Amino acid sequence: MAAGDRKTFSKQLVALFVGAALSTYSNGFPAAFAQDALQNLRPNVSGDARLILSANELVYNKDAQIVSAIGGVQINYAGYKMVAQRVEYNQQTGRLMALGNVELVGPDGNRMYADKLDVTDDFANGFVNALRIETPDNTRLVAETGERVGGTQMILNKGVYTACLPCAENPERPPFWQVKAERVIQNGEKHTIRLEKARFELLGHPLAYVPWIEVPDNTVKRKSGFLFPSFVTAQNLGFGVSVPYYYVISPSSDVTVTGTGFTTQGFLLDAEYRQRYENGTHILRMAGINQLSPGTFTEGTSDAENDFRGVVASKGDFRINPRWTFGWDVMAQSDNNFARTYKLKGLDNSTQTNQVYLTGLGKRNFFDLRSFYFDVQNADPNNVAEKQQAIVYPVIDYHFVAPQPLAGGELSADVNLTNLSRTHDDFYSVAGFDRFRGLEGQTSRLTGELEWKRTFVTPQGFLITPLLAARGDALALNMTAPPTSGTFAYDGNYDDSSSATRSMFTAGLEMRYPILGTTENSTHLFEPIVQIYARPDERLAGALPNEDAQSFVFDATNLFERDKFSGYDRIEGGTRANVGFQYTGTFDNGYKLHGIFGQSYQLGGQNSFDTADLVNVGADSGLESDVSDFVGLGGIETPQGLALAASYRLDEKDLSFRRGDLTAGFQTDNFQSQLIYTHISAQPEYGFAENNDEIQAKGTVKLKDYWSVFGGVAWDLQDNSLVRETFGLSYEDECTIFTIAYTSKRDTSSQSASDWTIGARLTFRTLGDINLGSQVDTSTTIYQN
Repeated sequence: MAAGDRKTFSKQLVALFVGAALSTYSNGFPAAFAQDALQNLRPNVSGDARLILSANELVYNKDAQIVSAIGGVQINYAGYKMVAQRVEYNQQTGRLMALGNVELVGPDGNRMYADKLDVTDDFANGFVNALRIETPDNTRLVAETGERVGGTQMILNKGVYTACLPCAENPERPPFWQVKAERVIQNGEKHTIRLEKARFELLGHPLAYVPWIEVPDNTVKRKSGFLFPSFVTAQNLGFGVSVPYYYVISPSSDVTVTGTGFTTQGFLLDAEYRQRYENGTHILRMAGINQLSPGTFTEGTSDAENDFRGVVASKGDFRINPRWTFGWDVMAQSDNNFARTYKLKGLDNSTQTNQVYLTGLGKRNFFDLRSFYFDVQNADPNNVAEKQQAIVYPVIDYHFVAPQPLAGGELSADVNLTNLSRTHDDFYSVAGFDRFRGLEGQTSRLTGELEWKRTFVTPQGFLITPLLAARGDALALNMTAPPTSGTFAYDGNYDDSSSATRSMFTAGLEMRYPILGTTENSTHLFEPIVQIYARPDERLAGALPNEDAQSFVFDATNLFERDKFSGYDRIEGGTRANVGFQYTGTFDNGYKLHGIFGQSYQLGGQNSFDTADLVNVGADSGLESDVSDFVGLGGIETPQGLALAASYRLDEKDLSFRRGDLTAGFQTDNFQSQLIYTHISAQPEYGFAENNDEIQAKGTVKLKDYWSVFGGVAWDLQDNSLVRETFGLSYEDECTIFTIAYTSKRDTSSQSASDWTIGARLTFRTLGDINLGSQVDTSTTIYQN
């Protein structure tokens, strides 16, 4: 063979298998019939790549002008590998042909199998017989023949697509699902894929037939058209079918319009517009319905008293620069329960937080500015709960850590500015105790705090950390003072002046002594901890509004906090000591142990948790006495899949169980379960008139051949009643997921449209989802309110 002929043969041979490699299929269906497989077959490899050719025989027929590689042909080039029994190039006709068990593997792992591959040397036209494509994500396409026409179209005849693996025991058995089409036509100019006479088969049986469908190939990122429908069924809404239509407006904007027809309530229209900018995104959403049967809802609720209902929501997030972000998330609706009743995804929380924010993040500092408005979604037609919520405009938080040590320690600063108003008082009574969660009017508070601390390590291994802190508050008050007589009466000494100031200075010392013990098969770490904080009494305790420090739970997680209040409106005062220890143990056989146990002592001064407060935040908390309750937590993990964890608070006098929970979980390959017991003793002054005891249980059992059953319940031990329950069935293999679940919950406040719902999801991998009702989550559904 002449050198020039060998060179021509090599180039054409490279073009042959590289071009064929580009005909492998990529992601998804119908996008699987995509450009990678069907569009431009021209090779795209580096000109420096080297070709390695191996064959039993290399023949050049000078008369016929045919170059042939015969017998065990193997070609490696630029990450592509091809094997065939014979490869020929006809210089007269300009055609390339690979024959006999052709297998081509691309750098991306895609594999193509064919009996015969015949193309022109410019790849404008050609044929492929008995084509089979396999991709790394286990999608497969088989076609009897393939033909490339005019350099712009590829036609596959009798194509079959699936993302299911063949049965190992019986490969001839049809896959769980597959899509068959008489012809698949890919247009390289329009970038579309047309499937003619397509039918979807499940377990070998036709399930749906479509005369034709045209979709974009995978070179088109977005294409207008209808999306998969979804279905919903609910007690007071009826059965509904949602049909979404996706429309591309421009390269940076699009809209999805979804129409849902309910058999009971009529037609719901939901539109979501999305716009992307260089530095952020904006989403505008509108939805509305004119209810046909509002009387099906509970009488006297906002659901029953409104015919036309609608919502408008806007969400934006913009990055000003690498450190600063600005955004908003707001919603306005015709009544206070529309979005929750119709379960509009993303807008159906029981309390929707409307906010505008500006956030900055540096290496050693943080800034956050936010304004809030709380949209309470319930069925109260008077919307009392929402009117009682505070409007925050704004709250500013700033945290700073000095870049250089001060006296060898760390200096940090915190600043908080809160400005809020409320249009309605929020008073209520529990077991004869009055609580004042919110006062009508407006208040502003500016807080600044400095903290310095340094840790010393002694030769004996003690960790000693001295701490100094100074805080000041300035308040502007324009709120109506709580009443001192009448239906609600506050017995504290409320400060009804127009302004107030307060300060707090703290000197603290913490000592830790880690003790490490080891054996031949285990490691144990014991760490006794002692803290002492000396400070004056809390000024104006109970005399100022309490907006952000109402939530308080004393447990092991905040035992060693300097200030155990949850917000800035209250300050812990007096001299206090926190004493306890931590333990961690690990064993070579896979067992793990951990625990915390301790107690807090009021050594001097006024106990802030035993002072008057508008919401009685410290009452029955375990800290209201000079000697606190015992708090602790602990857990064990075993290599057999069993895990136990407990958190508890025990009375300091008789060790009675005041608050806590016990969690037990067990997990194997075929079984998962969790049991949670929660106990909260009555705190009448704090708003809990009775003990609260609840058991939650959930579990999943995997059955044979991909099937599993799951369920869960929540049982109120005080009322001896079922609060929530969920039961379902699930099937999951490598290409299909099917889940159906029934959920029921008790709703004494009538805040929900339904007492029960049915949710189902059917997912075909690479095709899409079909949903019925709410999304089914086998791990968390039963614990959602």
